[in-house]
Amino acid sequence: MSKSEDLKNKTVVTVISRIAERPVAKEACLVVIYGQELGKKYNIESRSMIIGRSSKCDVQIDQESVSRNHCKIVNTGKTVLMRDLGSTNGTYVNDVPIDEHLLRDGDLVKVGRTIFKFLTGGNIEHAYHEEIYRLTTVDGLTQIYNKRYFMDVLEREISRGHRYGRELSLIMFDIDHFKLVNDNFGHLAGDYVLKHLASVIKARIRREDIMARYGGEEFAIVLPEIDNVNAIRFSEKIRILVENTHFQFEDTTIPITISIGVSTSTDELHTIDEFIKLADDNLYEAKRTGRNCVVG
Repeated sequence: MSKSEDLKNKTVVTVISRIAERPVAKEACLVVIYGQELGKKYNIESRSMIIGRSSKCDVQIDQESVSRNHCKIVNTGKTVLMRDLGSTNGTYVNDVPIDEHLLRDGDLVKVGRTIFKFLTGGNIEHAYHEEIYRLTTVDGLTQIYNKRYFMDVLEREISRGHRYGRELSLIMFDIDHFKLVNDNFGHLAGDYVLKHLASVIKARIRREDIMARYGGEEFAIVLPEIDNVNAIRFSEKIRILVENTHFQFEDTTIPITISIGVSTSTDELHTIDEFIKLADDNLYEAKRTGRNCVVG
């Protein structure tokens, strides 16, 4: 059985109930929240739109993981449907492979490595500008905070810590041998690993902690009012958590571990760059000494 046939056997066909068949607003659109042309809006105005790699498509995504005619948007006037066109890698809505799916406001549509957000409502422009604002703080793939927001928070917490004499720790970690994941299993598998890892760890942090994607496969967690001993203890817990987490993309199990560097505020650490550099240096040391460990 081919890979594409196997995917089709697993495809979930969405059952469209009468309750769900309420008319959508006259205006609807797809917004790119991850991938090329971040923030670009595609208005859904015609009865059908094709998404694919071909230059003849209404929405072109020039990626190897996207089929020439990958999927189709069908606007019935009352509903908007997303329909897969027998693509090799499948069309996903909210991380579920679909044949056909009735789109609802806020649904996330993944085509290849590009993620769209479906928006509809009485004031589509307002919803669009809200989404653009959200993109300034949240990473589209992992749905955790992005580097820009992380830098703002860390600078604020460093100032607060110095002002009130409060502890502050920073964890920097990245995925061991992540390039091999992309090389051996493909970039779609790599995206899955990043997203699943972020979801697993985010569920274990406190409400006041800030987790962000720092760049590529590197992540950071700001831990207010946590000293070095407890930061290292927490880091060891998430290291073990990731090592024991089952990462399975389609039918392939992918072993994943992380290396972690920790820094904690001191009188000598005055700037955000110094704080990050210490955590990053410890991360480098963790990788140098064998990976899948914590240095702090």
